[in-house]
Amino acid sequence: MADHPERDEITGRYTTGHEWDGIKELNTPLPKWWVWVFYVCIAWSVVYSVVYPSWPAMAGFFGGVAGWNARSDLAADLDAAREARSEWLTQIAAKDVSEVLEDDTLRRYAMRGGEVLFKENCAPCHQTGGAGARGYPTLADDEWLWGGTPDAILTTIRYGIRDQDNDETRFSEMTAFGEWELLTPEQIEAVASFVFALSNGEAPEEGEGYDIFVQQCSACHSAVPGTADGEGNQMLGGPPLNNRIFLYGGTQEDIASQVFKPTHGVMPPWENRLSDEEIKQLAVYVHSLGGGE
Repeated sequence: MADHPERDEITGRYTTGHEWDGIKELNTPLPKWWVWVFYVCIAWSVVYSVVYPSWPAMAGFFGGVAGWNARSDLAADLDAAREARSEWLTQIAAKDVSEVLEDDTLRRYAMRGGEVLFKENCAPCHQTGGAGARGYPTLADDEWLWGGTPDAILTTIRYGIRDQDNDETRFSEMTAFGEWELLTPEQIEAVASFVFALSNGEAPEEGEGYDIFVQQCSACHSAVPGTADGEGNQMLGGPPLNNRIFLYGGTQEDIASQVFKPTHGVMPPWENRLSDEEIKQLAVYVHSLGGGE
């Protein structure tokens, strides 16, 4: 570092006296306009922090001398929106979901509201438009474990599936035939092979897999117990097995794994998270996705 500033030969400016590796720092002041803008910004920030909510405190924050905050504006906007919707929501609250569907005006309103609610609450699992994913049922087809009528859909949304804290929840569990040693590995392979063939419309009408299915599976997975029709049983929440719609995979290995130790999904009940009117709107929207009965 030099003892005294010197004038740079090229620019004619004085140096600050700082030097690094032969490079000398020029003493170039900021433009006056920039400095004044900087001072004005500092002054503005001080005034702003006094007028509007700003500094945090131990149990809150300084509210500002103007007494304004964005939360009050938001609350007012939400109140205005609720007031605008109250007429329609009151009508929905007074009607059954089937009656809402019969009223074209209410149905259209419920559809729009249900679509928003579905995207906010249901799409993360059931995907946009109810497309579904592995482990999460498709809601846009005509296969329903507990029925696809408006009232059945409403009940499922309201009480959920396999919720341990809700006595009204939908509940069904498949027996773990392998883990509980009710069937041998060979028997599991036989019945898995039969179900795979059944799902492709090629099931034999005899054989070990057929016999095991009739004895162990038909009570939940056939419309007529004691047969191998594989049409499912909505009263028990037993899915049909005579199509290619499988929640956890439809290969023979997937089926054998489910027979050995089944996976059971859980859907939360929404009765304590959404209002009755919102649940009805959701039911109307889900019913419209293409698989409603």
